[in-house]
Amino acid sequence: GQETTQMRISKSKFMAGAQCLKRLYFQVHQPELAAEPGAAREAIMEQGREVGLLARQMFPGGIEVDGTGGLEQAIRTTRELVANREVPAIFEGTFENGGVLVRVDVLHRRRDGRWRLVEVKSTASLKEEHLDDVGIQSRVVSRSGLDLASSCLMHVNRSYVFSGDTIDPRQFFRIRNLTRRIARLDPKLTFQLRTEFTVLAMPNAPDLPTGRHCTDPITCEFYDRCNPPLPDDHIGYLPRLHASAAEALEEMGVESIRDIPDDFQLNERQRRAATCVQTGEPWFSAELGKELSALKYPLFFMDFETVNPAIPRFAGMRPYDQLPFQWSLHVQREPGAEPEHHEFLATDGADPRREFIATLCAALGGSGSIVVYNQQFESQRLSELAAWLPEFAGRIEKIQRRLWDLLPVVRNHVYHPRFAGSYSLKAVLPALIPTLTYDGMAVANGQDAGLAWESLVRGSLDQTERDKIRKALLDYCGQDTMAMVKLLEQLRTIST
Repeated sequence: GQETTQMRISKSKFMAGAQCLKRLYFQVHQPELAAEPGAAREAIMEQGREVGLLARQMFPGGIEVDGTGGLEQAIRTTRELVANREVPAIFEGTFENGGVLVRVDVLHRRRDGRWRLVEVKSTASLKEEHLDDVGIQSRVVSRSGLDLASSCLMHVNRSYVFSGDTIDPRQFFRIRNLTRRIARLDPKLTFQLRTEFTVLAMPNAPDLPTGRHCTDPITCEFYDRCNPPLPDDHIGYLPRLHASAAEALEEMGVESIRDIPDDFQLNERQRRAATCVQTGEPWFSAELGKELSALKYPLFFMDFETVNPAIPRFAGMRPYDQLPFQWSLHVQREPGAEPEHHEFLATDGADPRREFIATLCAALGGSGSIVVYNQQFESQRLSELAAWLPEFAGRIEKIQRRLWDLLPVVRNHVYHPRFAGSYSLKAVLPALIPTLTYDGMAVANGQDAGLAWESLVRGSLDQTERDKIRKALLDYCGQDTMAMVKLLEQLRTIST
């Protein structure tokens, strides 16, 4: 009745409801339950803003609707700009219809006086949820009386190669015309809107089960509210347990790994993990020693840190290419020797690639195994550096041949109940070497490292802050390679 007609929801709330109606309910009625957006989320939003500004260069003379004077003012301003035929494009045009409020990235006036709606995304492809996003805008704008000729999505073109001068927005973006696909969506949108307003009028949040929608398309800010932490022995902590197997166990009433029947079909790795949890004892294979004997001294323990910006910064780079800015190396000349530490960290806004690889080649010498954790990552970065800097290609190829991956060794020959189904270094270390921890470190994971480096090279920090960040980055990357030294020592001790 009366309630629902006065309710207004924004496009982002509509999209929240399309992901999960409970998320929408909390956003409107209990927003204080939301988790604080972390620095990583804020960095993604900031990147989205940068991409949005770049997109506007395609529409010279476009005018932005100022939203600071409130909603009604923005709607009025939009109406005036639409009426003024001198205005070629409108940015953040604001419309309201049927209780839904939208702000359109770009409205482009065509020569025939009709309009093209453009939604800008910083993703590298068209995603399923983008159709609803553009669909709801198109619906509200056309029902507000605007004659829309087409509705489009502009997204990042992953194959654009930056020349090193200025970014060319015409090449940087791809424009997809979604008009026909969106026309088919209208009945679905009508139903979704009706459902959302009905749910919002309820006295309590709807009782909905958790599932993939908790993290897809984005991790919900109310995730912890609906997903309390699982007990340590939960079946969800078996390595790579397929959803169908988890469902089969739940139907049998089995939630704890301890209760999995012996005849339930698990793969070898999962059965091993189950046995470890059931006995409370770690497992090490008899083959572990043989695997480790393949290592050739001197040993080099190596780790890279990278960022992957949407807007490439240096010549030859594409959107979302990984830019390596730091490496750490611990060198052990012979068994039991005290490891020496070498490191590199770019600390200004200049292109770090040449110095990164030149210093690395010098530090790695010509022989000895190079120990990494998840070889694919480091090897891929090296291949990209070889393509960008062909004069290093020969040396890089030799380095790649020396890589020795510790991850499959752990995956195939070790399990500890505290791995909780994960073989990542961050899960394996505290289980096997409890004294080695990342707790309390200013930079404690790769994402932190990328954000810290961005603030170091792009921010306007004073010297004290810069030194603090520099130290935090060096500590973290050094901890990663020292961790591998200790991990290998531990595995050696166990296997002899």
